[in-house]
Amino acid sequence: MPELRKDPVSGRWVIVSTDRGRRPTSFAVMERKLTGGFCPLCPGNEDKTPPEIMAYRPDCSSPNTPGWTLRVVSNKFPALRIEGNLDKRAEGIYDKMNGIGAHEVIIESPNHSELLSTMPLKNIEDILRAYRERIIDLSRDKRFRYISIFRNQGERAGASLEHPHSQLIALPVVPKRPLEEFAGAKSYFDYKERCIYCDIIEQELTERERIVGENAEYFSLAPFASRFPFEIWILPKRHLSAFEQNPDWKYTFLAEIFSDTFQKLDRALACPPYNYMLHTAPLNSPNSEYNHWHFEIIPRLTRIAGFEWGSGFYINPTPPEEAAKFLRES
Repeated sequence: MPELRKDPVSGRWVIVSTDRGRRPTSFAVMERKLTGGFCPLCPGNEDKTPPEIMAYRPDCSSPNTPGWTLRVVSNKFPALRIEGNLDKRAEGIYDKMNGIGAHEVIIESPNHSELLSTMPLKNIEDILRAYRERIIDLSRDKRFRYISIFRNQGERAGASLEHPHSQLIALPVVPKRPLEEFAGAKSYFDYKERCIYCDIIEQELTERERIVGENAEYFSLAPFASRFPFEIWILPKRHLSAFEQNPDWKYTFLAEIFSDTFQKLDRALACPPYNYMLHTAPLNSPNSEYNHWHFEIIPRLTRIAGFEWGSGFYINPTPPEEAAKFLRES
């Protein structure tokens, strides 16, 4: 029997349609094709990217040369540009401003064929630390109100380059989806005087039906109202509103849960394409009692069609309890 499930944060309804018969083993294996050829992100091609903004160089090599383990550069074809003023203005009933922001590429490894599931823990920890460093640096620019960090893995997920990388876009506004989450979380807090994510964590750790993996500080789960098959959230067990406020020592634990999660995904689904996104507090906002940062991972196993676009409903053919069990046993 299909179910309607309501996301307790956003209020969004999801159809979990078990009658559609998509068991974990029924998803087509996504073949990972290595095309070879020239890659501007590989070592030796540093002159083919914009100058690096920051890099981790264990051998103290010079900027924009080989010897790095991670580099951050401006996107060569940025969605927004950092130079200029916002110049907010109206045209009748319409509002607009200049496309001011920052668009950066985090080149995660010198190894062209590396996956998060195969990276050493230290490499993953460096990626997460680089996210924090860039958020802290960009938060000094008072034009920016929100930073979106995301990773597109595979052509179907929107990746234009094969080399392991993620991206960062600093925005002069808070996007609609985070605003919806903040509103839902604040409404819950105003009513119960508790963080809704902390309550979710407490219930999930008690029921243990949808947990994918955990350690002392973090855990991953298939959320109750999963929009997509094998959707996974990674959350800190202790309340923290902004990702950049994470204590330095916790990044080792976060790298462990990242590695565990992506190893399970790649084993269970044969290296599927996916997107992940960091959900965190707006920049320069006071410590929020209701926001709780987390990562959302969306394997690209199904396509969004007319019903989803037209109604705002998502149809998930695999119950999250079944997906979590399959991943735990992978």
